[in-house]
Amino acid sequence: MNTRVLILCTGNSCRSQMAEGVLKHYGGDRFEVFSAGTNPSGLNETAVQVMKEIGIDISQQRSKSVEEFMGQHFDVIITVCDSAREACPVFPGGGQRLHWSFPDPLHGKETTAETLNEFRKVRDMIHEKFKKAAEAFGERPV
Repeated sequence: MNTRVLILCTGNSCRSQMAEGVLKHYGGDRFEVFSAGTNPSGLNETAVQVMKEIGIDISQQRSKSVEEFMGQHFDVIITVCDSAREACPVFPGGGQRLHWSFPDPLHGKETTAETLNEFRKVRDMIHEKFKKAAEAFGERPV
C-alpha cells in the first residue's frame, strides 16, 4: 500500500506545489502525493518555470482547497508554511504531522531576475528536503 501524503500551504500556488512535484518525482509509485491550500490562489507560473529548470514538470498540477481532502486518511501531513500549520484541520486516522517551513518567494506581477533568484532559492531548499524525505520514507514505514 502506498504512503498517502498531503502537503499544505496557504495559497497552494508555489511551495506546496513544488514539494508535491519533488516528492512525486523521487517517490515514484511508493507515494500518493497531494497538495492543497487553506486559501488556494492558483498555480504560480514562476514556480512552474523554476521546477522545469531542474527537470520536474508541475504544469499539470492545480491549486486545490484543503476542503477537497476532508474526510480522507493521510499517512503523513506536511505543512510548509506557518499559517497553514495554524489553520490546518484535523484529519482522521492520526497520520504523522510534520512542519517544514520554507520562506515565501517574492510574488509579483512581473518576473524579474530578483524574483527568479528568490524562487530558485526556495526551490532548492524544498528540493533538498523532499528528496531526502522520499528516500527516508522509502526506508521505513511512516
